[in-house]
Amino acid sequence: MAFGIKRHELKEWKDKVERGELAFLTHYWIDDRFPDCSTVTKVGCSDLDRLAEWGRKYGLRPEWIDKRKPAYPHFDLLGGKQAEILEQEGIKNPLLNDRK
Repeated sequence: MAFGIKRHELKEWKDKVERGELAFLTHYWIDDRFPDCSTVTKVGCSDLDRLAEWGRKYGLRPEWIDKRKPAYPHFDLLGGKQAEILEQEGIKNPLLNDRK
């Protein structure tokens, strides 16, 4: 279950993805499969080659791209990998400040 994002933030993310830009969206998230994770970052781009190439920089495999919604393909970043990648991308996110 996703929460903690505003409608305009989601719209901005979708617009960037549709334009073929790399777009980052972090929100609170609860999933019993990942009890130690309280946030997820979606990194999307409609240009699958560009998204896959970006992911390779961080050891993410192209087959991990979530394509369930064809207009918004994305990687889901969780846990330590999420924090590591956002830091390397120079993205500061207040939702991650409450990490222990």
